Amino acid sequence: MQICNPSPREKGGLLSELKRVNRPQWYAFIGAWSGWLLDGFDFSILSFLLIDIQHSFTVGKALAGALGTVTLILRLVGGTVGGTLADRVGRKRPLIWSIVWISLFSALSGYSTSYGMLFTFRALFGIGMGSLWASGMPLALEHWPRQLRGIASGLLMGGFNWGYMFAAITFQLIYPVLRTASIPGWRVLFYISGIPVIFIFWIKKNVKESPVWLADQEQATRGTGRAKLSIREIFGPEFIGTTMHCSLLMGAILCSYYSINFWYPTALREIQLEPIRYLIALNLGGIIGTVWWGRISEGRIGRRGALTAAAIVGTLTTPLFIGFRSPSILILGALLIGSCAVGALGVMPSYLAERFPTRVRGAGPSFSYHAGAFLASFTPTLIGVLQDRGMGLRASMAWGIALSGCLVVLMVRLGPETRGREFSVPIPVE
Repeated sequence: MQICNPSPREKGGLLSELKRVNRPQWYAFIGAWSGWLLDGFDFSILSFLLIDIQHSFTVGKALAGALGTVTLILRLVGGTVGGTLADRVGRKRPLIWSIVWISLFSALSGYSTSYGMLFTFRALFGIGMGSLWASGMPLALEHWPRQLRGIASGLLMGGFNWGYMFAAITFQLIYPVLRTASIPGWRVLFYISGIPVIFIFWIKKNVKESPVWLADQEQATRGTGRAKLSIREIFGPEFIGTTMHCSLLMGAILCSYYSINFWYPTALREIQLEPIRYLIALNLGGIIGTVWWGRISEGRIGRRGALTAAAIVGTLTTPLFIGFRSPSILILGALLIGSCAVGALGVMPSYLAERFPTRVRGAGPSFSYHAGAFLASFTPTLIGVLQDRGMGLRASMAWGIALSGCLVVLMVRLGPETRGREFSVPIPVE
């Protein structure tokens, strides 16, 4: 038995379609979305604390950037393990385990007594970060009907932007108060990042396992069963081309994302601007853009057309984003680059999920996503190295955004279109 989502797009518009999403489908989406929001908060809070961490442990900008890099590198380990578990034991349990993991190591980061200890905790945090996406993405998308997969994809990725924005607001409201406390403020913010672990009780009670995964398990038990782990299958002859292409495409997109986001609060503070309103503009743009491009990808131009357009427009807005000192221009630039270059990420969950069949949908998209994160993980460090060698921070960021934007367009055009495909159908590289 195979679960196939309804294919025709019914009339009545987006709101009418969303009203037909039932409660179990919404709960599955909220569980995955909230996990990604918590992930975004926990990871992004680091970018606001780099200057203070440098002062606490007397390290240079390259080592400060390495805290972001090691987290992204270890995402590949977490994504690989979490994706394989999601294909073996279901999507829900690995999601819960991942939320516990990231909350624990985010809180422990605040107890670090040396740079080496903090580096280790951020590395371990990355494992949970990778596993969370690996389980949450298929859980959400396998519940939702096919004609809404693009919008669900965009809404899901927007959760990370909400997390970033909440991190910015938390920093703005709480950090000034902590400056007079005996405990360094950056430690307290890491402690706060561990609190949302209590949300797992809601997920445990209300979120149901993916019906697509359950049907696939039933089919496997009636047949010959699975001879291989899904992580081995995606490197076999059937999927190796798909795995490599998806990994390179994600690497290009995330290189652009990290060029935009990781050093951005520091760049604003260097020119004596309080980051909060610019970060809200950037992430508000990301929230709007992920939904917009996810929805656009359901139309005539498809996934490839939406990704190409978002990357081109986003790259062209770089001068407005980082090339001026005028607050009004910088806010406009943040909103535009967030809605396009960052918004392009809204297409990726549906695109990656459609490239792999159910039996490897945990491992395939997750490995590709996090292998891409691994390839892009050196971006924060490289931008730090360029600064240590004399290039300005804003110029370093601009080069990263421009080069990665060109790579996104190239890689998108090398891949197939996937819009409208059933989840049971694997799509090879053309």
